[in-house]
Amino acid sequence: FNFAESPAWGVESGAGLESQGLVSPSAVAGLGLAAMMAMPEEAMAKGGEFGLAEGRIISMAHPIIMGGCFLVSLGAGYTGLQWRRIREIGNEVTMLKAELKPHKLKLEAEMAKEGEEQNLTELNKLKADVAAFTADIDAKSAERKELASKDYRDRHWALGSVLLGIGGSFAIEGPVNTYMRAGKLFPGPHLYAGAGCVAMWVLAAALVPQMQKGKDWARSGHIGLNALSTAMFAYYQIPTGIGIAQKVIEKTKFP
Repeated sequence: FNFAESPAWGVESGAGLESQGLVSPSAVAGLGLAAMMAMPEEAMAKGGEFGLAEGRIISMAHPIIMGGCFLVSLGAGYTGLQWRRIREIGNEVTMLKAELKPHKLKLEAEMAKEGEEQNLTELNKLKADVAAFTADIDAKSAERKELASKDYRDRHWALGSVLLGIGGSFAIEGPVNTYMRAGKLFPGPHLYAGAGCVAMWVLAAALVPQMQKGKDWARSGHIGLNALSTAMFAYYQIPTGIGIAQKVIEKTKFP
């Protein structure tokens, strides 16, 4: 009906809408419900079949969390190398002590001589050698103690667990969310490199039992896989991911 001409609004007659038989409480409720149902549809990228899972908040969870995982991978790499350095310093100190031992024995033997039997030149040389070895051992031991006090081992384990657990989970969530919004996936560098990164995270973690047994090949493999995955992340995932995130923002609405 025509809002401007009809007396149904009760302005002239003084009667309410309901008394005119034009609007009922059930009709008002129905219109309100229809409006509420229409709002989520506008926020979805593919018709709203999956509800909030198609909205911007959940769709942006993948790029935000994976960006954080890149920083976690850098932290895990740093703490892992520091932990490795602690072990290397321990080996270096052991080797230095082994080299020091014969010099100390020679020095003790030379000092045990009396009078003219002592070779002062040799004695001074041995003292200098022993002092140099001792100073080197003390310096490395102090460095090792300082590194050990920072608890790099547990920090490396914690960051690695976050990367494998959260990073692996949201690496799967991303393609699932894309399929929900678009009804298909988009094969390309981002998808393939992302799958490669996750595979290398898993393989690196699988080498840990052999690393704990002291296998150097496992340690080298662990470091190599994680270094390669981080490089792939930086070269492929970040540049392509920024472009994808911009498209997600364009094609989705809150929530």
